[in-house]
Amino acid sequence: MSFLSQIPNLILSFTFLIILLSLHEYAHALVASWLGDRTAEYMGRKTINPGAHIDPFGTLLLPLMLFLSGSPIVFGGAKPVPVNPNALRNPKRDYALVALAGPMMNILIAFGLMIVSKAIARAHPSFGVFNFVNKVLVVPIWISLYLAAFNLMPIPPLDGFKVLLGLLPERQAYELSKLERFGMPILIGIIFIPWLLRIPVNPVFLFIRRFADGMFLLMNSILRF
Repeated sequence: MSFLSQIPNLILSFTFLIILLSLHEYAHALVASWLGDRTAEYMGRKTINPGAHIDPFGTLLLPLMLFLSGSPIVFGGAKPVPVNPNALRNPKRDYALVALAGPMMNILIAFGLMIVSKAIARAHPSFGVFNFVNKVLVVPIWISLYLAAFNLMPIPPLDGFKVLLGLLPERQAYELSKLERFGMPILIGIIFIPWLLRIPVNPVFLFIRRFADGMFLLMNSILRF
């Protein structure tokens, strides 16, 4: 398949990715505001406007590299929403809840899109309509699940790492938080070093795929009514 023939899929995937990342970051800002910290709101990050959240590497370069490398999994990131733990009513607990809000938003979106897909398919059972709906909605469903899985990994600077800090006792959380300054090199390393070393199974991709597959099957079974 030539690169030119992949351009429509690339544009569609990027469009959905940017929208889903914006909603992900909006969820962080919204929950932070609910829990007492309005820093993100004051900085214009409590919005679904993609322009407020796009990060050159995480939103554009990383997913493009994954797509061009032929990866079956495409994911990315956005500019982290600023959070002031001291402004939260319960800093340790609420910091974890704010971090969890983004991945949960992606899971809820995927679930909502699956409901829409099944409802339309049942209302219009003809193959043509079902095939069109499936092709349009299946892309954001999987991207949303990939984003949730990627961000839930307990690796700095991802949301899963922040949730882990909220769950650990104070002393262990403090010691582990020192890794945050090295977050981006660690993240880039675990994504690309296995690829550079020609390791056949990338642990990051394996985790993301299994998590997304599991969530997809779970949601599908819930909607079998």
